[in-house]
Amino acid sequence: QVQLVESGGGLVQAGGSLRLSCGASGNIFSIIRMAWYRQGPGKQRELVAHINSGGSTNYADSVKGRFTISRDNAKNTVYLQMNSLKPEDTAIYYCNMYLYVTGTAGWSDFWGQGTQVTVSS
Repeated sequence: QVQLVESGGGLVQAGGSLRLSCGASGNIFSIIRMAWYRQGPGKQRELVAHINSGGSTNYADSVKGRFTISRDNAKNTVYLQMNSLKPEDTAIYYCNMYLYVTGTAGWSDFWGQGTQVTVSS
């Protein structure tokens, strides 16, 4: 009943920028938390940034000062502005939302299928 679709990934040179977008559709009552994760080659999936319903944000130390997460509640969309990209940022980026689905008893996590970000040297 809920689908997350990411967009904006691609190939970029070091120092460049990308803006990821993730929109949620379906029977959504409310979204309490939106987040971006990533998984690089041979690495575990890690939290990049998240933003809660009140607008509070948190970032991984590795991206702090370079990435900015934001949300558009009216559109059920979360964004990740990535600046000063480094080769180490190369990963599959996954959108995650903790939300309440209309007609269910509680909150659930939903994931997008991921979008590839490749940063060349």
